[in-house]
Amino acid sequence: MTTIIEARDLSKTYGDVQALSHVTLSVEKGALFGLLGPNGSGKTTMIKMLTGQTRPTVGSATVLGVDVIRDPVGVRGLVGIIPEQETPPSFLTAIEYLEFVAAVRKITDIEKKADWWFDFLDFADKKNVLCKDLSRGTRQKLMFTQAFIHEPELALIDEPLINFDPIMQDLVKDYLAGYVKKGKTIFISTHILEVAEEICSGFAILHKGTLLHTGPVTGLTARGEHLPSFFLSLVRKDRHV
Repeated sequence: MTTIIEARDLSKTYGDVQALSHVTLSVEKGALFGLLGPNGSGKTTMIKMLTGQTRPTVGSATVLGVDVIRDPVGVRGLVGIIPEQETPPSFLTAIEYLEFVAAVRKITDIEKKADWWFDFLDFADKKNVLCKDLSRGTRQKLMFTQAFIHEPELALIDEPLINFDPIMQDLVKDYLAGYVKKGKTIFISTHILEVAEEICSGFAILHKGTLLHTGPVTGLTARGEHLPSFFLSLVRKDRHV
């Protein structure tokens, strides 16, 4: 198997706050990997470090073979990213934003590709609407589009379903499952445990910046356990350590 993400002893401190503490994990090609944890557990910090947006205080990581400390721009050029807060530029329309993404990523035939996504995610009627006037759900659709429109080998998504209604959630889950079947890799952070159990092949649990567990979802099901109950028992136990 090919390792897509390799994190070694990653730590991040902000003043006296330890956001992430000595996390080591790896993600293989073709995985739909879930980083799980309560709010404030360090999930967003982890994604920001893996995408070169935040420099680790200690440790190292490679993503698609690129060192995230030495070449953070190179990493971001290769992957798709959906941040926790959807933030397309307010002064551009939806299509103008995708045209900007296409120019940066050197995507050809952007109109055809953009139209496919407008139809697929059912927001073609918002194509020429300024991003500042889009609903949160529509902004999430736009951010999802910009992350996948160049068909990256790896996408890192912070809370992928948080602003979607149930119908859109189901559509997006099917898309993610189909994407990894093509040999691509997806790394998501979420606190929606039922979704992680449904779609993820592997997972890691963070609590207070510390990695409590990592392994395949099948390892739980083989023991007759469910991810939500396993997660809750592990985190509750850690709270009393």
